[in-house]
Amino acid sequence: MTNHSSQIGPGARALYKYAELDRLISPCSIAVVGASARAGSFGLRTLHNLREFDGAVYPVNPNHSEIAGLRCYASMNALPETPDCVVLAVGRDRVEQAVEDCVRAGAGGIIVYGSGFGETGRAELIELQDRIVNKVRGTGTRLLGPNCLGITNYARRARILFGRMPQPGPPRAGAIGLVTQSGSVSMSLGQAAERGIAISHAIPVGNAADVDIADIVAYLAQDDACSAIACVFEGVRDTARLTEAARMALVLDKPLVVYKMAVGEQGAAAALSHTGALAGSHAAYRAVLQAVGAVMVDNLEDVVETAAFLAKAGRPRGRGAAVVIGSGGMGVIAADKAEEFEVPLPQPEGDTLATLKAHVPEFGAARNPCDVTAQAMNDEGALRACAQAMLADPAYSTMVVVHPYADAAASARIPLWSELAARHGKVICNYWATEALEGHGAHALEAEPGIATFRSLRRCFGAISAWHHREQCRLRLSMPEDIPVVDMQARQDAAGMLARHGGCALTERQGKQLLALYGIPVAPDRLVQDAAQAMAAAEQVGYPVVLKIESPDIMHKTDAGVLRVGLRDAAEVQAAVAEILANAAAINPVPRINGVVVQPMVGKGLEVMLGCRVDPQFGPLVVVGLGGVMVELVRDTALAPAPFSERQAVRMLRGLRASAAFEGFRGFPAVDLQRLGAIVARFSVFVADHAQMLEEVDVNPLICSADGIVAVDALVITAAAHAESGSQPIKEQAHA
Repeated sequence: MTNHSSQIGPGARALYKYAELDRLISPCSIAVVGASARAGSFGLRTLHNLREFDGAVYPVNPNHSEIAGLRCYASMNALPETPDCVVLAVGRDRVEQAVEDCVRAGAGGIIVYGSGFGETGRAELIELQDRIVNKVRGTGTRLLGPNCLGITNYARRARILFGRMPQPGPPRAGAIGLVTQSGSVSMSLGQAAERGIAISHAIPVGNAADVDIADIVAYLAQDDACSAIACVFEGVRDTARLTEAARMALVLDKPLVVYKMAVGEQGAAAALSHTGALAGSHAAYRAVLQAVGAVMVDNLEDVVETAAFLAKAGRPRGRGAAVVIGSGGMGVIAADKAEEFEVPLPQPEGDTLATLKAHVPEFGAARNPCDVTAQAMNDEGALRACAQAMLADPAYSTMVVVHPYADAAASARIPLWSELAARHGKVICNYWATEALEGHGAHALEAEPGIATFRSLRRCFGAISAWHHREQCRLRLSMPEDIPVVDMQARQDAAGMLARHGGCALTERQGKQLLALYGIPVAPDRLVQDAAQAMAAAEQVGYPVVLKIESPDIMHKTDAGVLRVGLRDAAEVQAAVAEILANAAAINPVPRINGVVVQPMVGKGLEVMLGCRVDPQFGPLVVVGLGGVMVELVRDTALAPAPFSERQAVRMLRGLRASAAFEGFRGFPAVDLQRLGAIVARFSVFVADHAQMLEEVDVNPLICSADGIVAVDALVITAAAHAESGSQPIKEQAHA
């Protein structure tokens, strides 16, 4: 195996311990402690599951000489060899001593079936789980569980579990490895093997007291039997290790598909700014894992099909997709889904177009999607010519075809698709459109190495889109983009200002001063104490003006009634000062008031919000989207870990659903995206530089007008302020 460790971070190299887990996951010998002859017992079910295992199996029980036709041993000491893997099919009260026996014997790994440990939430049982883990730590023996279903490794024909998994078949290329927390989810997904999906491993981690999700992802990234990894979990304790494992999978070119359950945003509900409400835990997982090439899916039903596609697809050659169908209606649906997932459908040109025109009837469509019509579908020569021309075209990375009816006639085209996929080295995506979900030909299609079957066009084009996104991440990994460079003095000045104001939320003026140090344009302002000073300041900055209270205790000025905009003369300013001060004084408890800020009214423009949440698990995350008071309602935002490049910032902006607004909308001028991207990237450097001192930063809005881009408001909440308030972010809990 090629050593890629120099391409990954130190955290990933710490996971680079393939051999350490090999005896647990790919054992040559297995002992079952607590083996029993009792029908339905976990020990007996495990022995039955191991009938096809190609290594040695040792039941351990002092009360039997033989179980399930195998010689039974009285203890670990009586075994003829040290087992690689030991299954503990014993009650909770016997686990601790059994783990000690395994470590003393030098076992490579332990699987603990028993439940009733840390998942109960009871202090004494959490302590018991911790003691068990401490017994294996640093010994070379690894522990999977407790509360674990067990392991399936089809490469070793090993079903080391008490649950149910399909029996092993002949090894096949393009197999996917399943990593889950839940044993039942592992069993459900693993049964895909019965419809022709190649599965290499199914490994639930249970309580993950020792071996966790990150360990298994890193292991499978290095296992040649696994071509793609499908990962399903609720939450993990150490997100940095999971991120590094995902990065390792990208470096080793092993596709990783992730379905993150538990999408509620309770942590965001406690946040004080817009940013906190938009950058909750689920969004954080998505942003951070996508940044290192993981393919995030939104439904459990998406996991296996997406992973199976990526296992077969290899690296994309070309950017677009070709669609060849025998139905105009299916072509319309395919075009809709391609547009939804931003998968290009390039129109054929040159020789490709000439071939289509020569073989598609005039009542068909010699374009993309290509409707060869039902007439041509019955003419293999015409169908072959059209499909081959599009697959050979470098504009297309894949071809989408439709299986409309499950019968022998439709299945007869499978050899054609298989041949063309192999000849051109491109995967063919087969949309199984029929409602006979497991009808004629389904199993044969799943087993074809060059054909990926989807039972949903949404999943099909979603997978194609994710495939290309992953490839862009892989290319950026090999050719890193430049992060903006900020003057060291500016960094030191910003750090000093944050330190001086530790223990409180900064005022808007102070927040804008921080941003200005990083080259972010901000609106000028004046702090005044009364109406007379306000009128004088308004004359200096020029009408029209904005007035707002300055208070570290008032986060959202519009809601509090302490903001007035568009004031055009001294009388309006005088009245506004009185109203603002009165509204502030009416707040209970009475806030601290530094004065009133006078600021020139920035010209009309598109409003953009920019913010950061320093996530307790993932660190600084930058969120950007269209701004103003509608930001939390519309929730059209992009999120990414800081810091990042200007090019990444522009990609985030272009990825917004409302990105067309940047091109000029309803009288607004077009936005200079390169300039806006540079500001967003510099903001990402600011929050990354000072993440230890920040909790949230909210710039809403940045106004993008014909005169330029300027921040007119800034909220900075320091980490010290958060701790002093007694409020703590709600951390996502790992699966019990």
